[in-house]
Amino acid sequence: MIDFLREVGAWFADPANWTGNRGLPGLLSAHVGLTLASLAVSAVLALPAAVYLGHKRRGGALVVSVVNIGRAVPTFGVMGVIFPLTLAFSATARPLGYWATFVAMVLLAMPPMFVNAYTGVRDVDPALVEAARGMGMTDRQVLTDVELPLALPLVMAGIRTAAVAVVATVTLSAWLGYGSLGTYVFVGFAQRDQVLVFVGGLAVAVLAVITELGLGGLERLVDPLRAIRRRRR
Repeated sequence: MIDFLREVGAWFADPANWTGNRGLPGLLSAHVGLTLASLAVSAVLALPAAVYLGHKRRGGALVVSVVNIGRAVPTFGVMGVIFPLTLAFSATARPLGYWATFVAMVLLAMPPMFVNAYTGVRDVDPALVEAARGMGMTDRQVLTDVELPLALPLVMAGIRTAAVAVVATVTLSAWLGYGSLGTYVFVGFAQRDQVLVFVGGLAVAVLAVITELGLGGLERLVDPLRAIRRRRR
């Protein structure tokens, strides 16, 4: 065990592992870039529809059921199906495997974002909504000034869940040839290099923990009832 840890330390101390597209910073940048792009598109596709349906309190149950079907579809299978369809695209505009992974990550991230946003807006206390309307607020003002602020912590929880899942799953992109932190894992297994597998797994785990803690802290900051809860303690 000590010898193994020494080998891991030697790997991190080697300057060659910190330069170039296949170095740790390069693969980390590619991993994070693909994650952010996937989450951004997922948010654009899922959140407006979820907020609208939650505000109207109708039709959402059916949509949520349909969206949840996406959770039953294996991401690895989606990547395998989409990959042949995106070969020409990847060869010209992006590295091999980028678009197949991108589409699969968007589909992975949408369900938790949609469900949390819909539930958060829909479950705002009806008494508060009626009070806002009684004060003369328009339908739009009720949504932007009452429902959305109260729903924001739950919306952020959905984004956090999606982000951690995507950070972990983007690792599979290395199977399709896209350079991410998963490259260390796949190459390590192919070469029977346990140090490389460990480094790749450690890097993904640390990134996932940072994502969880960072978005978790942001989730607490945007909670409009945070000050009230502190006073009750």
